[in-house]
Amino acid sequence: MSQSLNPNPTYDVIILGASGFTGKYVIREALKFLNVPSSPLKNLAIAGRNTSKLSQALQWASRPNPPPEIPILTADTTDPSSLRDLASQTKIILNCVGPFRLYGEPVVEACADSGCDYLDISGEPEFMERMEVKYHDKAVENGSLVVSACGFDSIPAELGLMFNSRQWLPPAVPNSVEAYLSLESDKRIVGNLGTYESAVLGVANVDKLQELRRSRPKKPRPVIPGPRPPKGPLMNHLKEVGVWAVKLPSADAIVVRRTLSCLAENPHGLPGVNESTEQVERREAFWSSIKQAHFGVKIASKSLLGVVRFIIVGLFIGLFGKTGLGRWLLLKFPSLFSLGWFRKKGPTEDEVASATFKMWFVGHGFSDGSLASQGNRKPDTEVTTRVMGPEIGYLTTPIILVQCALILLKERNNLPKGGVFPPGIVFGPTDLQDRLQHNGISFDVISKKTI
Repeated sequence: MSQSLNPNPTYDVIILGASGFTGKYVIREALKFLNVPSSPLKNLAIAGRNTSKLSQALQWASRPNPPPEIPILTADTTDPSSLRDLASQTKIILNCVGPFRLYGEPVVEACADSGCDYLDISGEPEFMERMEVKYHDKAVENGSLVVSACGFDSIPAELGLMFNSRQWLPPAVPNSVEAYLSLESDKRIVGNLGTYESAVLGVANVDKLQELRRSRPKKPRPVIPGPRPPKGPLMNHLKEVGVWAVKLPSADAIVVRRTLSCLAENPHGLPGVNESTEQVERREAFWSSIKQAHFGVKIASKSLLGVVRFIIVGLFIGLFGKTGLGRWLLLKFPSLFSLGWFRKKGPTEDEVASATFKMWFVGHGFSDGSLASQGNRKPDTEVTTRVMGPEIGYLTTPIILVQCALILLKERNNLPKGGVFPPGIVFGPTDLQDRLQHNGISFDVISKKTI
């Protein structure tokens, strides 16, 4: 088991940063599975800098019931010894303290050193890839499984692509899959401020990410049947769904590509630390059903004006995020520069409750794989699937994070001993999709047709 350095941890899970905007929703979601029949979550603790705020968050998350007697622990990302102490007491840390490029590394380091597992909700590619470079070997050695992007960034994209891929039954093969994300609400859509901060800092650190990638050995490129799809227009209209869309420079496409690259190196997936023969067969059968494809993400709106707003906000972040003064302005006045989509006090509970997301996956490919090798032949088949669920930052993200933790607790022997990985390669062959389906996040086939 992964806790080889600490064979008898006190807690199953510690939620770090539990008093933050997202953290309190993660507590609320975790409490649904604490000490209930068939749940592997038997004990839980919450941690952060301020015990009174943590206590208030626990009270909020427990409503209308009185708060359960859950240990409240003090830890600070600027105090490595407090993080080592946390990691030594638990099987899993769920890290909700972002932006992760500012506060995440000490937590990853503590987990990798102690052999405890680590999940977070980061959507920051530079942070994720830097953690892989710095801590993968240590995590493998000590049996610590470190998986970022276990929230809306980027599991709906990862599982959504795999779900679309499994609809291409042989001899059919996909060539490209484009995801279209639409955020909807009866009230105003108000985003998670941490997401906005991550986007601003992402622009600031884009050069560091390129430098990091150049410094690493080249990984094998997935072999994708057929020609590379054309770039296409900046903006397009998806008539079948009735939305306009523009390319979204999100973490999702990067995380998915990391999983597909990992799959190119490991065509049967990653072996578990102590798998049964039956589990090996199940894992290999799952990955044999997943086909490589070009992948991209677009953000969609029912109105053309909505897409124009996306472009304007993107231009603000892209231009102002490159200088120190510009970043200060963006972070000081988020509501102004995001045209009201992000604000410092976050959304109200009503705004959270009324919001939903839909993510369409439109796959183009060939009815027969042999057609793909015939010159510049164009795809002749289209498969459209959809993932949809509640508000992305405060409802969908905690649902996903908690289900990932429950899988770690229940299925640890079937998962890799340790290492730093994207979520798809770890959780793809598990029952995560079924679990999400049972918790309000649906996966549907919309259409299959000849084009």
